Amino acid sequence: MKQALILPIFLFYSFLSFGQLPPKPYGALPTNAQLKWHEMEMYCLIHYGVDTYTNKEWGYGDEDPALINPSNFSAEQIVAAAKAGGFKGIVVVAKHHDGLCLWPTKTTSHNITKSPWKNGKGDMVKDYELACKKLGMKLGIYCSPWDRNSATYGTPAYVSIYRQQLKELYSNYGPLFISWHDGANGGDGYYGGANEKRNIDRTSYYGWDSTFAITRKMQPSAMIFGDIGPDVRWVGNEEGHAGETCWATFTPEAPDEGRKPSNGYVKYWLATEGTKNGKYWMPAECDVPLRPGWFYHSSQDEQVKSAYTLLDLYYKSVGRGAGLDLGLAPDKSGQLHPNDVKALKEFGQLLQNTFRINLAKNAVFTASNVRVNNSKKFGTSFLADNDRYSYWATDDDVLTPQLIIDLKKPTTFNVIRLRENIKLGQRITSFAIDVFESNQWKEITLATSIGANRLIRFQQNITAQKLRVRITDANACIALSDFGLFKEPVHLTPPIIRRSKEGKVEITTIAPVEGIRYTTDGSEPTLQSPQYDHTFLLKDGGIVKAKSFETNASSETITKQFGLSKQGWKIIAGENNTNTNEAIDENENSFFRMPVSDLPRDIIVDMGKEYQIKAFTYLPRQDKKTDGVADKYVYHASSDGNEWKEVASGEFSNIKANPVEQIVLLNNSVAVRYFKFSVLHIISGKEITTAELGVLVK
Repeated sequence: MKQALILPIFLFYSFLSFGQLPPKPYGALPTNAQLKWHEMEMYCLIHYGVDTYTNKEWGYGDEDPALINPSNFSAEQIVAAAKAGGFKGIVVVAKHHDGLCLWPTKTTSHNITKSPWKNGKGDMVKDYELACKKLGMKLGIYCSPWDRNSATYGTPAYVSIYRQQLKELYSNYGPLFISWHDGANGGDGYYGGANEKRNIDRTSYYGWDSTFAITRKMQPSAMIFGDIGPDVRWVGNEEGHAGETCWATFTPEAPDEGRKPSNGYVKYWLATEGTKNGKYWMPAECDVPLRPGWFYHSSQDEQVKSAYTLLDLYYKSVGRGAGLDLGLAPDKSGQLHPNDVKALKEFGQLLQNTFRINLAKNAVFTASNVRVNNSKKFGTSFLADNDRYSYWATDDDVLTPQLIIDLKKPTTFNVIRLRENIKLGQRITSFAIDVFESNQWKEITLATSIGANRLIRFQQNITAQKLRVRITDANACIALSDFGLFKEPVHLTPPIIRRSKEGKVEITTIAPVEGIRYTTDGSEPTLQSPQYDHTFLLKDGGIVKAKSFETNASSETITKQFGLSKQGWKIIAGENNTNTNEAIDENENSFFRMPVSDLPRDIIVDMGKEYQIKAFTYLPRQDKKTDGVADKYVYHASSDGNEWKEVASGEFSNIKANPVEQIVLLNNSVAVRYFKFSVLHIISGKEITTAELGVLVK
């Protein structure tokens, strides 16, 4: 009897030993296309079209295609600059909301063939496709569902046109890695000359199930991006960052009962963090422009994000398991501005210098538990092999193990990377990391989600020989695929540039430095530039650039553009307003409020004396709320406050998602003492809000 029992037991343990059952997948899982998307990490979204020439963010739909006549269009220059930045692909805006198609479509005459560029024989989408093939980059397509030019928009006929446009793009420019569908849909437009507002139900009008079925059939390896997926979700902001906790899984939620949704859409703002144990694998994409706006504006040439700003966004997007989608805006010549090219190149070099060497490559890893009796198949040797899908695993009932990393010698680092094998789902929900210091363990960080990628960046360098990872909570046994330590290059704290209402410029730093150099002529600060040691006046505005310097090191350059000093300005803004000065106090974090029962309403500013004005500026409230934010406006100018002349009008397109300072350039400079900002429409609420109003004279 004993021998009869021994044999089955022996066979059972042999099966465990040699069969080595892997962990069962947990929860929602990524598709093969989603896995490849995670591996890309970063790509660029290219905005170029009629808005490049009209200085707008959204075209109305009545623009002449003849506007597009670049002197030196080069898809290869644009794609090469993206590649130098470390990006793996580009998404071409083949059609924006203005409806003009950058390929010779058969669906509408409003396309690139009506442009004088290449005598009407050009095809910009094809140029991008060829450039991507040549440079080894992936191609994606953005085709706006909203079409402010089409006379049929809002009717079933337009949906057929839109689907045919997708079929053309899928047939002639593949293979594609993503099909990008913007969430902005419906509103004012030209619509073939109707010049009216057309609202649609975004959840039903396009018949997305049928529309996306076209994508699945014609481009089966392409991801589909939309506000709520189905493959990649919008992160809920255009600032380039996900939540500190960011789940790759997401369950879209309907609006609260009694609250009318925006065109029937769900609570998209929950997408910033996603849903723990969500129904769908639907990772977040963090879209953000390299400049303040998505399209090229010459006024933003000095506002290109620096390499270190981009690196910070990388940590807050890719470093939180999401993807980074950086907006690039070719200029009127058809190429990226030198400032944009420089920023991309420096960012790419910074990424390489930071992540080239994994300081934990030769470390000794010791785990408190390894699956199936310390099986080598699930051992810790896979943690530093740079393979996203080989992994250390624990037994099914071990959810809070510990991992000790012995670096063999004291090592200095400031970045930690962890990854899970997401083929098995997102499993870990919280963890802590310690260093061994003075013969005891000292906790240095706590964090939550890991998923495809988790980067932890420390403000100060840390030197240690031993580290410990403590998994403090998990939904299933551990399947950790990567542990890395890296050292970001020395980065001096950049300066902070402020100006008072009186026009005094102050330049400070958070951390002490040997010196700050600055310029006011637009040139790059060097050791030969003036050293900042006291405030200085800049009443007429202009561009201030500043840089921190220490021996053999310098910070990134910080650029700040100022308008006319607001000393002596007064506001006339209606009755019952106690905080009118907050619209002209040079404080971006305060804002003026004016209750309104109807629109339009005027805010009148007396600047005290007459100036030659070349542009007006409007900064919406900066507290991430949209109540009272103006999106349609008229500017009037006056010398005496009685006789007024309209000098500008339009809409602040995309200001809801991208609430940056709006610069309204005038066709010709105007002599102004009084200006009237007439608010024609606000995004939401029953009051007008304004953080800052200003003017540019230089």
